[in-house]
Amino acid sequence: MSHNVFGEPLIPCSTDPLTGFFRDGCCETGPQDHGTHTVCAVVTNEFLEFSRSMGNDLITPRPEYRFPGLKQGDKWCLCVTRWLEAYRAGLAPQIVLEATHEKTLEYVALEELVPFAHTPTT
Repeated sequence: MSHNVFGEPLIPCSTDPLTGFFRDGCCETGPQDHGTHTVCAVVTNEFLEFSRSMGNDLITPRPEYRFPGLKQGDKWCLCVTRWLEAYRAGLAPQIVLEATHEKTLEYVALEELVPFAHTPTT
C-alpha cells in the first residue's frame, strides 16, 4: 500500500479526468515513472499556461493517450519537478496532500507543501 506525505494511506486524486502515471486515479509511482507523477494538484489557468510555456501542454486533448485536456479546477497528478518549477516561478497550484505520494518528500519538504494545501469548498 502506498502512502501520502503524512504517512497515511494514499487516497485517489481524480477519476474525472482519470489521472495518475498508471491511469488509476492515484498519484502512484514506480521505477518506470521517470517523471515522478506524485503531486495531486488542483490546476489553475495560470499553471496550465506556465506548463505549456515550459513545453508540456496539459490543455490540448490527446485522445490517443486517453488525455482529455485539463481546465482550471481539475485535479491531476503532476511531475514533482514541474510543480517545483511552478513553485519557484510563483505559479504553483494547490495540492491535495492526502492524495500526494510520499515520494514527493524526496524533492520538497512537507513544510513547503503545507501552505499549498487544497481545502475543498462545500
